[in-house]
Amino acid sequence: MSKTHHLPIGTFINMLTVTVGSLIGLWLQQLFPQNVQSIIFQAIGLGTLVIGIQMALKVPNGYLLVFIFSLILGGVLGELMRLDMLLETWGESMKQLFNVEDSRFTEGLITAFLLFCIGSMTIIGAIEEGLQGKRELLYIKSTLDGISSIAFASTYGIGVLFSIIPMLILQGGVTVLARQMQRFFTPVLIAQLTAVGGVLIIAIGIRILNLGEINVENLLPSLLVVVVLSLVYERYQDS
Repeated sequence: MSKTHHLPIGTFINMLTVTVGSLIGLWLQQLFPQNVQSIIFQAIGLGTLVIGIQMALKVPNGYLLVFIFSLILGGVLGELMRLDMLLETWGESMKQLFNVEDSRFTEGLITAFLLFCIGSMTIIGAIEEGLQGKRELLYIKSTLDGISSIAFASTYGIGVLFSIIPMLILQGGVTVLARQMQRFFTPVLIAQLTAVGGVLIIAIGIRILNLGEINVENLLPSLLVVVVLSLVYERYQDS
């Protein structure tokens, strides 16, 4: 196996497209009046809801209860850990470190990170690159993220650009660790992760549209809980 298979080159390209898209979005932000920015904001929210619904419907047959309990237990863990406060503190630290004055920096950073890094394309694409050196899926994702980042940056500001940092850690980390993680990511598990990620994206869409206040950050542990519960359930079925 080529050593380049272990390098997250696809993630580097993804980071580049988000950077370029964000810079374009920041430039457009100066040109758009408030009413245009508002309608872009609403369009982003509606598009986010559609993406989330499509993903959430991937729940495999017979795994609905596992899916629901993953969200419940993940939410409880997130509340106990106060992940929202931790992420807020981290975002503010980044803001101070780079001396950014944008009031929506942390919101843009966290929202963009969640949207760019939650989903089957992230997981499958990163694993394919790490194991086989195949980057086609990540190239497609990079293109989509680059286009999306234009709209997000024009609304949320420069925080969207800085989402490439957690993207490198999470998506690039999966590529590097792909060989060790391969046996865990069965088609059922990937579908479950996609479904839970879809629910989180729906929650983000609801927040963007101001339809309700959902603490998405504290639901993030659901992505880990669904892995554990799905593996336990698979073994129970096989026994």
